[in-house]
Amino acid sequence: MKKKSMVLVVTVMMLFSVVAAACSSGNGGNTEGGNAGSGASGGANNAAGGEEKTQEKATFTIFNGAGAAKDVNTNETTIGKLLEDQTGVNFKLENLVGDLNTKIGTMIASNKYPDAAIDEVLGAGAFIDLTDLIEQHGPNIKRVYGPYFNQMKAEDGKIYFLPFSNVVGEYNPDPNINQGAFWVQRRVLKEAGYPQIKTMDEYFKLIEDYVAKHPDEDLTGFVSLTHDWRFFATTNPPMHLMGYPNDGEVTVDMNTFEAKTYSASDATKRWLQKLSELNAKGLFDKASFVDNYDQYLAKLTSGKVLGFFDYGWQIGNAQNVLKDAAKKDPAKDDFVYFPLPVTFDGEKDQYLDPPGFVKNRGIGITVSAKDPARIVQYFDNLLKEENQILKSWGIKGETYEVDENGRFYRTAEQIAKIDEAFREEFGFKYYDWNWPNYGTNSTLADGNAYAPGLQPEVFQMSLTEADKTILDKYGVRTYAELFAAPDERPWFPAWGIPKEQGSEPQMYETKKTELTRKYFPKLVLASPAEFESVWAEYMGEFGKLDTAGYEKFMTDEIKKLVEQAK
Repeated sequence: MKKKSMVLVVTVMMLFSVVAAACSSGNGGNTEGGNAGSGASGGANNAAGGEEKTQEKATFTIFNGAGAAKDVNTNETTIGKLLEDQTGVNFKLENLVGDLNTKIGTMIASNKYPDAAIDEVLGAGAFIDLTDLIEQHGPNIKRVYGPYFNQMKAEDGKIYFLPFSNVVGEYNPDPNINQGAFWVQRRVLKEAGYPQIKTMDEYFKLIEDYVAKHPDEDLTGFVSLTHDWRFFATTNPPMHLMGYPNDGEVTVDMNTFEAKTYSASDATKRWLQKLSELNAKGLFDKASFVDNYDQYLAKLTSGKVLGFFDYGWQIGNAQNVLKDAAKKDPAKDDFVYFPLPVTFDGEKDQYLDPPGFVKNRGIGITVSAKDPARIVQYFDNLLKEENQILKSWGIKGETYEVDENGRFYRTAEQIAKIDEAFREEFGFKYYDWNWPNYGTNSTLADGNAYAPGLQPEVFQMSLTEADKTILDKYGVRTYAELFAAPDERPWFPAWGIPKEQGSEPQMYETKKTELTRKYFPKLVLASPAEFESVWAEYMGEFGKLDTAGYEKFMTDEIKKLVEQAK
């Protein structure tokens, strides 16, 4: 086997990685490609002199340890083929089969790094320093990430990976809900007369009443996602129910910047006790603690699940399938999920993320890379604004138009054709994440929104009559208007604070996660009479952790970020 170059992509909050192994070999594949209409030049730039030259084609394999998508070559998509025409580079996207932790140990031991946690890979000395490569080959990388270079540096002053995205230009708020929410099927709200649901008890009463009225439909009242690193979808709700944004393991006082854990708080007890009550009533899906992510998504698209808590970006595939079905049969809009800003007792919600910079996940190049300069050149080419338009908006005249004022928009026909199948074929789905990108809330140089869904003209055009009806019932024009505006938090997000592998804070999080994974199922599935005794047992075990030390570490790091932001 030829020596493989490695690109390591680190995804999502739990710091899992996706590794790309690249064989620099000739590729006799199809070279036909259309013009993106963006003015991007073909060929790769020679780093030394900036002149263009023809390069032998190469394929790099990105292994995604966190994704849930089919394997594909990027040059089999419209976007990927156009980028291959420009750079000569194709990426083969592969997804994890089997156990992630097994892969971590096996691949680090073999020095091939196809899947590992970023801290472990950094600890193994697997990443190369990107500083000089960016200086030589990355004018667009410097333009996009330059303001954050100091934050991106490790303790040794080197840059080992590029975060997946940060806001470029003006911050543009999202009219959709891609962050956390308590979701409910629209038919539940419709039958109840579109009530204002603000509290946790109101939310679950709504679901309970609907199930009671439809006893013969085999409905599931509530499911919760617990699979692998996505377990946070079950542990995070107490934070949101108290009126805090997603800072991960802690809530942060707005005035003192003190960080407090909540996994063993009264709020978490109240949350789990509610799930236990639901389970006793037959309204909670017990399989939540054994289902994998694909099974979870399948249940959401089945039409049988009435509600759940999750983040919009994590249930996007399921929601898209439901919306596609509703386009063909408007009656099926009843099964589309509607987001609600639920808190314990009607507190001001903070589900919407404030502007922030996430520096503990991204994409880097490992020491086994045969041609790291070419990989950096691909990333830099991708970050050209015309290519960011390509991977976000697509091709002018095919997936978007431009009016006489220079405003981007989509016609009704274009919106209708961009369903989940089209997103896969065109490449929108595969270039949406896991690459150096503009952040979703970015604004292009000409004032257009980077993300089509954030362009007011597109958002309004994308709404179906059913969307408009339910939004009108709640007196709003966008989903975001249902939620409170985010308060400024200069440290946000606290979960993005790096923690060295093997350090006390990192070990605390590991032990805490082990405890919650062990006891949360016991607590939810316990009878109401048993709940208090199981909670006492959990608290006894939790008390053995150095929570005070962890909170001090987080508080100190948050205060540093606040000072840096001044």
